[in-house]
Amino acid sequence: MPGRQLVRGVVALLAALGAASAATAGNYDTGATDTSIKLGQTMPYSGPASAYSAIGRAEIAYFKMLNDKGGINGRKVELLSMDDGYSPSKTVEQVRRLAESDEVLAMFSMLGTGPNIAAQKYLNAKKIPQLFPSSGASRWNDPQHFPWTTGSQPTYRTEGRIYAKWILANKPNAKIAVITPNEDPGRDYLAGFKEGLGEHANQIVSEATYETSDPTVDSQIVKFKAAGADVVFNECTPKFAAQAIKKIAELGWKPQIILPAVSNSVGSVLVPAGLDNSVGIVTGAFQKDPGDPRWENDSGMKAWREWMKTYNSGADPADVFNVTGYTMAQIMELVLQRAGNDLTRANLMKQTQSFKDVELPMLLPGIKLNTSAEQVTPIRQLQMARFNGKSWELFGDVIGE
Repeated sequence: MPGRQLVRGVVALLAALGAASAATAGNYDTGATDTSIKLGQTMPYSGPASAYSAIGRAEIAYFKMLNDKGGINGRKVELLSMDDGYSPSKTVEQVRRLAESDEVLAMFSMLGTGPNIAAQKYLNAKKIPQLFPSSGASRWNDPQHFPWTTGSQPTYRTEGRIYAKWILANKPNAKIAVITPNEDPGRDYLAGFKEGLGEHANQIVSEATYETSDPTVDSQIVKFKAAGADVVFNECTPKFAAQAIKKIAELGWKPQIILPAVSNSVGSVLVPAGLDNSVGIVTGAFQKDPGDPRWENDSGMKAWREWMKTYNSGADPADVFNVTGYTMAQIMELVLQRAGNDLTRANLMKQTQSFKDVELPMLLPGIKLNTSAEQVTPIRQLQMARFNGKSWELFGDVIGE
């Protein structure tokens, strides 16, 4: 009898342990286990938008740091970052591979509007989260039609309105020229810009577009000067933004240049364009500029520099895209932390919609993450900045939608 009671006791103990284990076991979708979380992304490691690939490298480096510290909730994060050359057809091919062969839990920080658009319907049909695209297109903030997609940064339309209002306040009689890429981001920027100008939209004296396959934008800039423009909204991706600034200087022309936030990197845009040629350019910013001396003793900047030295040492510390990758990875870290042991795709989406006044170390003071079920773009504020030959100098107040 004592032996039988012992067996019963062991069985009861095992049952209790099993129940406790079941209570704390993870709830997983494809791509997550007790020990790992698998994410996917596409990046232009080659092609005309390759300057943006610094974002992907920074994100890989950030998750390497987290993994060295034990991961997130005890799980190592694997970020599979694939080259798509900024070609939407290649993006679709890589996304299908990541979803169907590599079986990732979610897509994270895919670069570019065209590439993300190409994959959006597929990912939403598969109910695979498309989280924090590196793009400001308005369509990332449309949870009614795309419930598995979120935004990341201020929309291009919002940014365009902000620049237009700045022009009207500071150069009310401006003659404006606008260059945009012949794709959705350019159309978004232009629509917002004209909305901001309102009845002053007739002050646009010249408009031009370019293809990402074009060798230069020199002819467009020559056209702008001939039209008598004294303000240029240089809404180009980094390679072409630098070309435009350089050509304006070569022509001995001195219009007020405005750069979008996606192309205000000192290292990737202003250095190739010539720092002297870039003095006086204005832009909108939501991140701290590594070259701005005001952040020299900032704790967030110190931690970022230490991380750069240890985990991203081959990257240019003047390139703000390394700040972008670091910050986007921190947002993804927050989502995974908050998801806890419920690593389902539905719970990831729930967590992306629950940010409330979240501050991050490399966002500008006053810029906070806020989301809801209806508003899924976490960063929706900017502050204006002017280039002084070495760094961006902030001015004015933080501006929101």
